[in-house]
Amino acid sequence: MRSVATGLILSRKLADFCHACSRRRVLGRFSSSSSGTVDPRKSYGGGRGEKEVPHLPVLIVGAGPVGLILSILLTKLGVKCSVLEKSVVFSRHPQAHFINNRTMELFRKLDGLAEEIQSLEPPVDLWRRFIYCTSLSGPVLGSVDHMKPQDFDKIVSPISVAHFSQYKLMNLVLQRLEKLGFSVCSPSEIEGLIWDRKILMGHECISIHPTNEGLKVGTSYLKEGKMEEREFHCSILVGSDGARSTVRKLVDIDMKGDRNLQRLVSVHFLSKDLGQYLLHERPGMLFFIFNPDAIGVLVAHDLDQGEFVLQIPYYSPQQKIEDFSFKVCEQIILKLVGWKLVDVQVLDIKPWVMHAEVAEKYVSHNNRVILVGDAAHRFPPAGGFGMNTGIQDAHNLAWKISSMLSGIASPSIIRTYEMERRPIAIYNTLLSVENFRAAMSVPAALGLDPAIANSVHRVINSSLCSILPPSLQKFALEGIFSIGRAQLSELILNENNPVGSLRLSRLKKIFDEGKSLQLQFPAEDLGFCYKEGALVAECGEKIWETEASSVRKRDLRPYIPCAKPGCRLPHMLINALKESSAKASFSTLDLISGDKIEFLLIIAPIKESYRLARASTMVAKEFDVPLKVCIIWPKGSSDKNVNSSEKELEPWKNFIDVEEAITPTSKSWWELCQMSSNGVILVRPDDHIAWRTESSSIADDFLELKRVFNLLLGHDKFLL
Repeated sequence: MRSVATGLILSRKLADFCHACSRRRVLGRFSSSSSGTVDPRKSYGGGRGEKEVPHLPVLIVGAGPVGLILSILLTKLGVKCSVLEKSVVFSRHPQAHFINNRTMELFRKLDGLAEEIQSLEPPVDLWRRFIYCTSLSGPVLGSVDHMKPQDFDKIVSPISVAHFSQYKLMNLVLQRLEKLGFSVCSPSEIEGLIWDRKILMGHECISIHPTNEGLKVGTSYLKEGKMEEREFHCSILVGSDGARSTVRKLVDIDMKGDRNLQRLVSVHFLSKDLGQYLLHERPGMLFFIFNPDAIGVLVAHDLDQGEFVLQIPYYSPQQKIEDFSFKVCEQIILKLVGWKLVDVQVLDIKPWVMHAEVAEKYVSHNNRVILVGDAAHRFPPAGGFGMNTGIQDAHNLAWKISSMLSGIASPSIIRTYEMERRPIAIYNTLLSVENFRAAMSVPAALGLDPAIANSVHRVINSSLCSILPPSLQKFALEGIFSIGRAQLSELILNENNPVGSLRLSRLKKIFDEGKSLQLQFPAEDLGFCYKEGALVAECGEKIWETEASSVRKRDLRPYIPCAKPGCRLPHMLINALKESSAKASFSTLDLISGDKIEFLLIIAPIKESYRLARASTMVAKEFDVPLKVCIIWPKGSSDKNVNSSEKELEPWKNFIDVEEAITPTSKSWWELCQMSSNGVILVRPDDHIAWRTESSSIADDFLELKRVFNLLLGHDKFLL
């Protein structure tokens, strides 16, 4: 066993052998003979005569960013877990790189993760733009700045977005897991281990079987040159094993949506010379390059270090991944750069297929098998929704698993994970597809309509053309595409050519009207709201009207703070009262702990709200639900005025008095929430609002609060 920081490197022979054996095995499926409802809170103790096997409350399959973040969240909430990963090493392919506002907010509560990302990411001026050009040294066709002044003023969020490669994020996450006691283990290092807090590399999930009290999970691994199997028992299995999820397949959950939107080759390479040139001459995050010789999208992961990923479209089966050798990819890079680089080092070449799909369901087999991240949804990368949505899945799920296993909530609370997160994935899928289509409007304006290219490809794949030899099909396809790229010749694409002038004018209009590929979606990033789930409407009211739940088209709407149930708690800077006046302001989001299950009740310092808060503390005690009360005072309130809170809430000690830190242009807290000062807001452990009301409108405080906690936690007790 070794530490997470040093990582794990096993032989290539091990990886090849694992891959070969995985093709031969027969995967176990859920037994149809199993019946009855089981309670995931019960642990598996092993039956008479059965071999003793490791048991864990939660077993996570997949050690990508989503699975590892989930393991941190669960561990902080006191839930024992371990992670299985079929790969023998962690990938260093950069992959995802844009971290949105909401994800950065979650990272603020993970032992300074957000702050460390900000200290290590490139300066924002080096990645705020998307640049469209004929080559990296040729004419610029257009440039779009995706950062606005309000992105830095921390009015709607306490932190900004970030540009940080996935493998670098993984390193930081692994460091935090090590501090929590996790270890990375190879198959040869796990005999006699305590199974909690382990990342088991080289272990592939091959079967999932229900038992009367849990799940039996089969895994395979390579040890001393031969494949062996090991079983685990767990209460809950979480599939975070990516777009080709084995867990999803084993439990027979289908994906619904659009497949094969585009095939691409991802080329990871280094060039210090190119990085320094772009850093000083035309810094940007994405470079869309169109010329007669080649087309591609270059992602600048780190200009200072010269680290890039080039995305190249390809058309199967006429073009094969084998056609893109290191030498061929280097030649394509040089065609797109526009001059001969001497320091290009191709590190990795990976094919991938763009899909837009969401799993039919997220929760299976009596709330025991749960999908998160890419295992549950596959988006086009346009807008960076993939990893961000997955990490937010994990955040939604962690407190519910902890609440259920600790007995605070009933097992039915796991169903609310699907009720809340699946509609968000469907919405983000549609938004990603629309953003991808917006990206395609640029080559279409230049005379390279991707729809025509796809039509040509379909014709070549048709029954008539399919009788041609593969080499002739490939020749025809590439010949037609070469003729198409000729539209990008300088003879055509210039202001003096009537056709070129018209195309450049269309392109300028696309950029000016914001109809090209967009990076940020504030209304969806911070303003996404759950319509049903672990939420409670006021008596006689609906949480959302029907029209509010309809999916909107891509239209860069601003984020508008809202305190309706299902929404993220609005951010406002506040100051703690009864403490040193020199203490820095903090966010209302910091009132919610990331290290324990705790609900938050926000009130104003008025008689009716104090009365309701007292009732809340008593009901919370009955339900064994940790609760903190926050009294938000208007700006200018003195410490002398706030002494009343202690008396009003006695004997409850878990409360805090805070004061609005209002700037000259900001609203008061209750104005921001679009509520009166009689407002009362109950916030869940994941920062989302569970319930709200006006304290003056409740006839029976205790009865109403018992209704609220029963509905939130899936109970049916204390109703009389």
